[in-house]
Amino acid sequence: MTSTASEAASYEFTTLTCIPGVIEYKGANIQLLDLPGIIEGAAQGKGRGRQVIAVARTSDVVIMMLDATKGEVQRSLLEKELESVGIRLNKDKPNIYFKPKKGGGISFNSTVPLTQCSEKLVQLILHEYKMFNAEVLFREDCSPDDFIDVIVGNRVYMPCLYVYNKIDQISMEEVDRLARQPHGVVISCGMKLNLDYLLEMLWESLALTCIFTKKRGAQCHRIHRTLASQFKYALVW
Repeated sequence: MTSTASEAASYEFTTLTCIPGVIEYKGANIQLLDLPGIIEGAAQGKGRGRQVIAVARTSDVVIMMLDATKGEVQRSLLEKELESVGIRLNKDKPNIYFKPKKGGGISFNSTVPLTQCSEKLVQLILHEYKMFNAEVLFREDCSPDDFIDVIVGNRVYMPCLYVYNKIDQISMEEVDRLARQPHGVVISCGMKLNLDYLLEMLWESLALTCIFTKKRGAQCHRIHRTLASQFKYALVW
């Protein structure tokens, strides 16, 4: 997909180092990082797993390359490793307002009916983290795990594409089943099948906004009167 050559072979763990590449699509330069595969226990440092996961935490989208012949096993293992280091795939940040305080006890409120959490459970969770004064407001029905993620505060929420490679080695029925899974893409790198669709799904997951400016040299207020006073920063390519 890029002009950079990355070693590929029929055996596992071909990639040993991070190999960057850039692809131009719809006017944007998208950087792809080919990372080494991670093994079970990567979150504890096995197989240089911590270095690989640290790079993944800073990305905008995770493309999980899976072998279509054993994709379910690989996907479960990778999701478990990423989950254990605070990476939440294809999830939105819980809409919970949480603010530790120096006094006043625990203030608990919710704007929606809660089916998974209660005020008592929230207090027990906070006490486990040695927090006895805080303000908590649930704006959506969240699970206890979601609330713990908010308390810890170092979770990363990012989209993920599950890319099943080597579809030329499985039946059409299995290809159809994998293709219908949420966020799933089926491809064959060896036969160059469906790579265009993968790129399209990547662009959709990035959710980038294309902005076309007015004539070069025009004043800011020609675009909008509040632009000059409220403008903070922009990414331009």
